[in-house]
Amino acid sequence: MTGHSGDRPILNLSGGPVDLTTCDREPIHIPGAVQSHGALVALDGDRIVVASGSVQDHFGMEPSALLGQTLDVLLDAETRQAIEGALTREALELNPLFLMSVRVQGEGPFDVVAHARDGLHILEFERSVVRSQVDPAALIRGPLSALNATRSLDDFAAVLAREVRQLTGFDRVMVYQFGPDGTGTVIAEALQPGTEAFLGLRYPATDIPQQARALYVLNMLRIISDVHSETSPLYAVPERPQPLDLTHAGLRAVSPIHIQYLKNMGVGASMSISIVRGQELWGLIACHHNSPRVLSYDARAACEFLGQVASVQLGARQERDEQAYELRLRSAESDLVGRLAHTPDPMEALNAEDANLLGFIDAPGAAIHYEGELVLLGVTPTADQVRELCAWLATLPEADVIHTDALGRDHPPARTYQTRPSGVLAVPLGSSRQDYVLWFRPEQLQTVTWGGDPNKPVQIGADGVGRLSPRDSFAAWQETVRGRSAPWTPAELHAGQALRRAVTAVELRRAAETYELNVELRRSNAELDAFAYIASHDLKEPLRGMHNYSVFLLETYSQQLDEDGVAKLRTLVRLTQRMDDLLDSLLLYSRVGREELNFQPVPLNEVLSDVLEILEQRLRETGATVTLHDLPTVTVDRVRVAEIYQNLIANALKYTERARPHVEVGMLAPADRGGHRIPPEVSPSARILYVRDDGLGIREQHFENIFRIFKRLHAREQFGGGTGAGLTIVRKIVERHGGQIWVESVYGEGSTFLFTLEA
Repeated sequence: MTGHSGDRPILNLSGGPVDLTTCDREPIHIPGAVQSHGALVALDGDRIVVASGSVQDHFGMEPSALLGQTLDVLLDAETRQAIEGALTREALELNPLFLMSVRVQGEGPFDVVAHARDGLHILEFERSVVRSQVDPAALIRGPLSALNATRSLDDFAAVLAREVRQLTGFDRVMVYQFGPDGTGTVIAEALQPGTEAFLGLRYPATDIPQQARALYVLNMLRIISDVHSETSPLYAVPERPQPLDLTHAGLRAVSPIHIQYLKNMGVGASMSISIVRGQELWGLIACHHNSPRVLSYDARAACEFLGQVASVQLGARQERDEQAYELRLRSAESDLVGRLAHTPDPMEALNAEDANLLGFIDAPGAAIHYEGELVLLGVTPTADQVRELCAWLATLPEADVIHTDALGRDHPPARTYQTRPSGVLAVPLGSSRQDYVLWFRPEQLQTVTWGGDPNKPVQIGADGVGRLSPRDSFAAWQETVRGRSAPWTPAELHAGQALRRAVTAVELRRAAETYELNVELRRSNAELDAFAYIASHDLKEPLRGMHNYSVFLLETYSQQLDEDGVAKLRTLVRLTQRMDDLLDSLLLYSRVGREELNFQPVPLNEVLSDVLEILEQRLRETGATVTLHDLPTVTVDRVRVAEIYQNLIANALKYTERARPHVEVGMLAPADRGGHRIPPEVSPSARILYVRDDGLGIREQHFENIFRIFKRLHAREQFGGGTGAGLTIVRKIVERHGGQIWVESVYGEGSTFLFTLEA
C-alpha cells in the first residue's frame, strides 16, 4: 500500500483487488521440453550434453546417439567449423542470433539460431521456410513510413496491427495494452474477413502470469507454430541432471495452461511481439492463426524490428502527452509555491481568486481545511462530510501525500456522499493532523467488456491448494466497474509533494517569526509588569498622604467649612480610597505575572474546602449553596488556583438577585463536551474545570470584555462595588498554568466559567 517518491512516504488510499495467481509458480523458463517443429542441442565446449527428442523426427537419430558427441555427428566439417567459429566470435548471452541455414544428415535445410546460457551454447534447428526474394530491409520500409505518418496513439496502434498482419499473414493481429492494474485491453485489431473480433475487449491480469510477463520483456518475439502438436522432451548426459534454462530459446515449450487457453479460443498458432517501455511491458502485438503457421526468419526479424519501433514510438508518444500535462502542473505548482512563499497565511494563499487550485491538479473539486476554517471549490462533498473525511485521514499513517482512486472501498462512509467522489488526493497542511488541501475526482462509471468472465475459475487440488485453470468462454462478458476514479498520476503526486514542502517551509518561517515575537512579547510583558509594580508601589505613599490629610482636614476643620467644602473633602477621601484599591489590584496583577509558581500535585477538592471556609461568612449572609463534584488531583500552584476559585465563587455570590443563589463546581466529563463551545486551542485530552452560577448572566458581546482589567459591566456602586480586576487576575493565573479560560452565559439565567490547568 505504500511506496516512496520524494521525501516521505505518500498517504496513498488506490490498490486494486487481489488476483489469485497460483499459476505464477509454474517454472515456464525450464519446461524440460521444446516445441516439436524444431530440434535443440546444447554444447558444453564442443560436446553435446543436451538434446531434444525431436532430433529423431528431424535428423533421423536417437538422442542417445548424440549425447556426449561433437557436432561432427550432425554436420559436415566445413559447416561445423563455420558454426563453431560463430559461437566463438559472437556475444550470445542475451541475444539469440541467426547463424545460417544448413543441412543435417542430408535433411533440411534447417535455420540455425544460437544463444548462450549458464555456460552452454544452445543451438536451435528449424526447417527453413521458403524465403521471399525481397530484400529484408524492404519488408519494413513500407510499414515504417505508414507508422511515421500517424499522429495519434490510436492511429499508430491501428496501423501497427494492419502492417504486422500484412507482413505475417496471420488471421488476427491485435495491439494489446496493459493497464496499471495488470489487465489488458485490445486497442487495435486487423482481421481476416469472417474472423471473430476482439477489439475493445479487456482481459484479466491473471491471463498473463507475472513470470510470463518477465519473459516477454526478455524475449521480444514468442512463436507457437502449432497449438495441437506434442512437445518434445529434453535428454541430457547423466552428469548434467539440472534443468536447462530456455529463457531465450524460441523453441521453448509452452505452458499447458496457455496451450489450453489458446485451444479454448480456437487458435491454431500464435505469435506475440513485445512492446516494452523502459523495463516494463507496455503491451503486446498478439497474432492468432486458425491453423498451424511457421514464419521465415526474414519475417520474424522484420516483426522484431517493428516491435522495437513500436516500443520507442508508443512510449515516446505517451511520454509526450504526460510531459505536456506535467509541464502544466509544474507551471501551476510554481505559481502556487511562489504565492505561498510571499503570503504568510496558507489559507489566504490557496484560496486567492487567482490561485487556480482546480487547475493545479486535474480535478473538478477541491477543498481547503485549515485551522478550523473550510473552503469548498467546485464539485465536492458537503462541508460536514469534508470535515469527517479530514478526521479519517488524520487516523492514517503520516505521509506527504495520501491518495486513493477507490474512496468508498477505503472509507465506507464516503459511499453515502451525494456527489460520490471516488478519487481523493490529500496534502497535509501545517502541524494539525486534520488540516488538508484535498482534490476530488468523480466515479468513472464505465461498462467494461471483458473477454470472458474475468473471475478465472479455480480448481482445488488434492493438496488443498487453489490453481488457476484456463477460461472456457471468450464471449464478451459485461461488468460495471463502480466506485473508482481515474488514477492519480506520478506527476500529480509529485505536485502534491511540492505543495507539501512549500507549506512546510511557510510553517517553519511562521514558527520562527512567532518565536521571535514571543521572545519580544515576553520581554515587553516583563517590563510592563515591572513598571506596573514600581509605579503602583511608588504611588501608594503619596496617595496615602493625600488620603490621611484629607481625613485630618475633614475631622479637624469640618466645623469651619461650609457644606460645599465638606462635600468636596469627603469626595477627595472617597477618590483616594478608590485609587488605593486600584493600586492594590494592579500590584496583585503584576505580582501574579512576576512571581515564580510552585507547581506540585494538588487535590482540587482540598483547595475548594479551603476556599469555602474563607467564604463561609459570605455564604451564610447570602443564603447560597454550593454543589461540589469530585475533582481530580492536578499539578498546579495551590495558592494561585485557590485565588481562581475564590474569585469565581465570590463573583457568583456578588452578581445575583436571587434570594438563595446556587453555585456548582466540577469538571466536564468527555461525553458532555459536545454541548459546549470549546476553543480549538484546547487539547481533546485536557481536563475542563468549571464554576457555574444562576446569577445575572452576561450578554455575548461582553464575553471578552469581562476579562479586561478594571472593566466593569455595572455602575461602580452596584453589587458591592469593586475594581473590576478579579477576572483579569483569574485569566492571568490560568494562562500562567498553560491553560485557557472562557465563559458561556445566558443573560438573566446565569454563567458558566470553564477553564483548563495544563502546567
